[in-house]
Amino acid sequence: MVGPYRGLFTRPGVKGFVLAGFVGRMPMSMLGIGVVLLVQGLTGSFALAGAVSGVCSLAFAVAAPVSGRLTDRFGQSRVIVPFAAVNALALVALMACAGLRLPEWTLYATALLVGATSLSLGSMVRARWSHLHGGSATLHTAFAFESVADEVIFVTGPALVTVLATAVNPYAGLTVATLAMLAGSIALALQRRTEPPVRPVRKGGNGSPILIPGVALLACVYLCLGAVFGSVDLITVAFADERGVKGVSGFLLAAFAGGSMVSGLWFGSRRWRISLRGRFVRTLGVFVVGLTPIVLIGDVRVMAAWLFVAGLAISPTLITGFSLTERLVPPSLLTEGMAWISTSIGFGVAIGAWAGGRLTEMVGASGAYGFSLACAALAAIVGIGGSGLLRLPEAPSPAES
Repeated sequence: MVGPYRGLFTRPGVKGFVLAGFVGRMPMSMLGIGVVLLVQGLTGSFALAGAVSGVCSLAFAVAAPVSGRLTDRFGQSRVIVPFAAVNALALVALMACAGLRLPEWTLYATALLVGATSLSLGSMVRARWSHLHGGSATLHTAFAFESVADEVIFVTGPALVTVLATAVNPYAGLTVATLAMLAGSIALALQRRTEPPVRPVRKGGNGSPILIPGVALLACVYLCLGAVFGSVDLITVAFADERGVKGVSGFLLAAFAGGSMVSGLWFGSRRWRISLRGRFVRTLGVFVVGLTPIVLIGDVRVMAAWLFVAGLAISPTLITGFSLTERLVPPSLLTEGMAWISTSIGFGVAIGAWAGGRLTEMVGASGAYGFSLACAALAAIVGIGGSGLLRLPEAPSPAES
């Protein structure tokens, strides 16, 4: 299974940007649950915690394409440093507002700034892989590796932030997330050897990638999937809390991501004869089927096992989505195109966190999981129904240099 991955790291500079990108995007799995644990722990309200977390995700979703376009136009190193510095200050301000029991609007304001200055480092790392391997079969393996790296982050991040927030103090998790973001972001900015060059925009090619029909369809699908991720994160914390074991909520979420990590390794190691479009619609169907039983489970140990099973479809869906995006957008807009996938997920996470918090307080965690299942089903309906927009010509990747 690991054979195809061995050749990814032979080029000079690859290990450096991979490690920096990994550390720098650790907060993407820690921030949402860290904010929920902080705010809920201090206020006792899952609804407020979900709303603040949702504002953060929503702000990221709005700002990610803008930072992506700035990156395509000016280069990664010139954009990362100022964004990372402001983001760190905003995170400190959010924790201070919560700790000093300032009015609720200050939580929303600082969460807005945190989300708006959060960089899509995953998009930047994938842009570097596209610069190195565009047009080759190696790019599929590279994107699979990045998906696995994301899932390692989502396995370790929630568990780490939960332990820190519950066993140390409510601020410890977000503090570690802030330090990881700063260290990884600055290190990635210093990796100039593998940074994609700033490509001139061709005449008539200055429009947004979201105007490409296939990219717009993918954005709709990932909006729904983001709602699944956002709602499952918050509802799972409530699920564990209802059963008196709130401290294991991070491990439940780690099981969800663990299934995705295992499937990502397997998926990326194979050479597929099925088209990207075919793989995409199949993984959406599998995701819905795998998620269905969680609305019926009441035991924490059974839930952990089944969340692992449900997570098996996540990585293949993300891998094919990013691969399709890389084929659909022009090279001068590649980072922005990747960022639209992240921003769609971010919008969905914001919706899911808000809805999950409200529904949890109204009908309990098990009932609220029905929202997650409905969003997964809607993603499958949209993706399969509009899959004709994802037909690709038999031609090299547009990122090929």
